[in-house]
Amino acid sequence: MRASSLYRAPTTNGPAVEQDRFEEVFEQVKTWGTYSNPSAGAWQTVTSASVLEAASLVSSGRVVPTALPWNTVSGPSNANPALHYMTDLGVREAPEPSCNKDFIGVDYHGKAVSHLDALSHIAYKGLLYEGQTSKDVVTATGAEFGSVSALGSLVAPAVLLDFTVLFDVPWLEPGTAIHAEDILAAEARLGLDIRQGDAVLIRTGHFRRARELGIWDSSDLSAGLHVDCMPLLAERGISLLGGDGDSDVRPSPTPGIHSPIHILAITAMGLPLLDNLDLEELGAACAEEDRYRFMFMVAPLNIPRGTGSPVNPLAVF
Repeated sequence: MRASSLYRAPTTNGPAVEQDRFEEVFEQVKTWGTYSNPSAGAWQTVTSASVLEAASLVSSGRVVPTALPWNTVSGPSNANPALHYMTDLGVREAPEPSCNKDFIGVDYHGKAVSHLDALSHIAYKGLLYEGQTSKDVVTATGAEFGSVSALGSLVAPAVLLDFTVLFDVPWLEPGTAIHAEDILAAEARLGLDIRQGDAVLIRTGHFRRARELGIWDSSDLSAGLHVDCMPLLAERGISLLGGDGDSDVRPSPTPGIHSPIHILAITAMGLPLLDNLDLEELGAACAEEDRYRFMFMVAPLNIPRGTGSPVNPLAVF
């Protein structure tokens, strides 16, 4: 399925999406009032039938993890490194056994940790999904609405939209926008159709570039989705969106809004996001298995009132 010729040259983050147009798209994709449990949002598009379909996609038994290593080293994309230190080295002589113990801690919303964004994570104009007022339901003790514990675990069919294959490049340069027409072209090239309840993963080659050219601060410069992708994904009724960046193209095409995809996905659509996935091994596995559809499993930590969780999602072929 590897591209034999360039689909078209990747574009910059344009065209610009002015505020009025952004508001129109927000209203177009909004699903408020749709789900029986608003705190879980689009996660509920995964049904028992979806799980059975996901299981039917397992044939070779190949399992591919998608999380980055626990990142304890400060750097351009890691201003708040994760913590890992030993609390017990098991040096006591009695009674047996001796124990080695360690501690981990993390400020995981950022660019250095693979994590899940729950629906309490993003507010737009002070409102969370379903019109909940953020300051009323999210306090110093956590979120009363849209917490990660309301999501539970997910087992679903998933697709990898590998745009390095579509554009026949090792990676998309930071600032490259993926448009709705590119999603349609990737479906055709990779033999896919995005269905209701699917988890959709976006590969731009972010971490291949980082490993070959060095890490950069992707907060303001990254390949990702343009605003015009979201009506298409809303129409398909997907359950989850994830990527090897954080799904947003940057610089943002919308003046005054840093993360328009986060707003449209989480706040308008009730669509949880997976950020900072390492999709290099998955991209290779899809090419070797000659398919870009597989079972996908996400099991966030059960954190009552949490706005998300570090995760290590698994793809199974």
